[in-house]
Amino acid sequence: MSQLPKYVNTALLRLEQAGFEACIVGGCVRDRLMGRTPADYDVATSALPEQTALVFADERVIETGIQHGTVTVLLGGKPLEITTYRIDGSYSDSRHPDYVRFTPSLREDLARRDFTMNAIAFNKSGIFDPFGGQKDIAAGLIRCVGDPETRFREDALRILRALRFSSVLGFRIEPATAVAARHCAELLRGISAERTAAELKKLVCGKNARSVVLEYVDVLGVVLPELLPMRGFDQRNRHHNRDVLSHSAAAMEHMPPESVLRLAALFHDVGKPELFTVDAQGVGHFYGHARRSAEIADAVAARLRLDRASRERIVTLVQHHDLIIEPEPRAVKRALGRLTPDVFFQLLQLKRADNLAQAPEYHTRQSDYDRLEAIAREIIAEQQCFCLRDLAVNGNDLRKAGMQPGKALGNALELLLSAVIDGSVANEKGALLAYLRDRGTL
Repeated sequence: MSQLPKYVNTALLRLEQAGFEACIVGGCVRDRLMGRTPADYDVATSALPEQTALVFADERVIETGIQHGTVTVLLGGKPLEITTYRIDGSYSDSRHPDYVRFTPSLREDLARRDFTMNAIAFNKSGIFDPFGGQKDIAAGLIRCVGDPETRFREDALRILRALRFSSVLGFRIEPATAVAARHCAELLRGISAERTAAELKKLVCGKNARSVVLEYVDVLGVVLPELLPMRGFDQRNRHHNRDVLSHSAAAMEHMPPESVLRLAALFHDVGKPELFTVDAQGVGHFYGHARRSAEIADAVAARLRLDRASRERIVTLVQHHDLIIEPEPRAVKRALGRLTPDVFFQLLQLKRADNLAQAPEYHTRQSDYDRLEAIAREIIAEQQCFCLRDLAVNGNDLRKAGMQPGKALGNALELLLSAVIDGSVANEKGALLAYLRDRGTL
């Protein structure tokens, strides 16, 4: 274990000098043991919250989770959560006359944590690992501390946390823990949408997300029941060598690890089972599935209470994932104007991922997407006109030229944009106004 950051060392030292035990615990210890840089640090201590506040009376102390025994101390401008040793989800109440006798030990605090890899403590005395967390880290195992069902019944979100850690770290879930996760999965219905969404967004971005989705779809199906009809659904189409869920999970894996993009990939074909038809030759078809998938994805995003921007982007990408864009400048300009460049390039990423998740003999489409991307980047680099704001005239110009405000004015601007994209007229103010006059619009 390398040297701790200065502000963390300072906190541990001050607590120890005041006569209290103190150590770093949880994910930061796990990450350091794995050679990863922790995003933040958590300190556990025998000091009660009010005692911690006195130790750091000269610093800014925030009672962020006082009901759980947690205060946040700002040291050197960096926040550090310091929590009293806990047992059964609480800390000893100093108002009780015998509170000292009821203060749990570090071992008891670690015993109430979720997984062995998160139940390790460290300070200047070394590593304290009473539940074999280091061994499980070395073996790549996610194992509950103590009885798995007890841990999951204390907080069902731990079920999703197990899946998320498996996805992000690439660890396997230990068999007894996996059995308990499935047995207790229905408890996830009682978890808030916000907590559920936070775990799912991290899960889908993990390096092992595809495997986790496929192996634990029965568990995920409690909070994402829309996935269940996709499992094992034979597409009966030569373009696809996987069932709908396996295809969607593979597409998700080919997307950049951003939650919006990965959720769009996971749900881009969610409407297929509902719209499945078979033609006279026995070939499967899913007419209108993009629109239906977008409707379902919208309902899922709303249920998970995703922010508005994320919800709209997921729905837009799913709705247009089958949009045909010819690899020629006029078609690309129209797509850029309709979608915006940001959405256009994300849609290309989804199309690439969708194609890579299809049968290998159809992966030649990747060259089409290369061409589309090259054309789009050239259009943008050359600042070519592809949307109304790029036109050399605007509504004010048309009003000054004698056109009345209203629908006709908007239609005239759209006509000019189409003409510029088609190359029928130069994007110059005089030429554009003359174009309208020649057609009797002005």
